[in-house]
Amino acid sequence: MIQITQQRAKCIGCNACVEIADYRWRISRKDGKCTLVGALEKRGFYTINVEDGEEDDAKAATLVCPARIIQWKKL
Repeated sequence: MIQITQQRAKCIGCNACVEIADYRWRISRKDGKCTLVGALEKRGFYTINVEDGEEDDAKAATLVCPARIIQWKKL
């Protein structure tokens, strides 16, 4: 299992993470920022635990995010 975390307030809405994994990320029509689908918010950080099969996409999203607001770790 892995944990993906996003600091959404700092998102610039570039859509890079959505291009990597559109099943896990969406662009909000409300404010144009990327949303981590299924995540829970706590103190400005959105976090979700997912299966190991998403590890490659989580790594890729972390690398392509120009704002550097996405992190992942193995649990």
